[in-house]
Amino acid sequence: MTLAERYPLLHVPARWEWGGLDVQFSTEPPPDELVTNIHVVCFIRDRIILCRDDRDVWILPGGTRESGESIESCVIRELAEEAGAELAGPIRQFGAHYATTDRPEPYRPWQPHPHKAWLWCTAEVRLTDTPTNPKDAEQILEVGLFTLPEAVRRAGTDGHHIPELLQLAVELTRPND
Repeated sequence: MTLAERYPLLHVPARWEWGGLDVQFSTEPPPDELVTNIHVVCFIRDRIILCRDDRDVWILPGGTRESGESIESCVIRELAEEAGAELAGPIRQFGAHYATTDRPEPYRPWQPHPHKAWLWCTAEVRLTDTPTNPKDAEQILEVGLFTLPEAVRRAGTDGHHIPELLQLAVELTRPND
């Protein structure tokens, strides 16, 4: 059975209306120049970190890449901002949502347009502080550490495909857990 058959909600083409985006998931890594957003499935041993924002949605830490920012620098910044965490192991890319927007301008002037990619990664992390919660970002109210089944249940508040994304991340990058 293929990954697309095992994770159909993740692999079906979708429309993300909030960004005027038509998206398609793939395990093929995107070219660096297409990556506008990076999100991380964070592990502390066999637990997964999720962050509850002020909309009462449980999200994976991550966000928009700044101009000239490397993937690693973006991950480090977003982990501090949203989870109060730092890297404790390597970043492992495991997939991306390739996107095409119908908006006339890019979200940020330095971003590729109209084609872009949301990069999905995993990393072992450690919680070191409270989220920094910059004023222009999501406001995180709670950081939780969950078993995979509980993370899957909570992550559904951020989109029907996120539970499958978590399961795939575990399958591809942590096969012995």
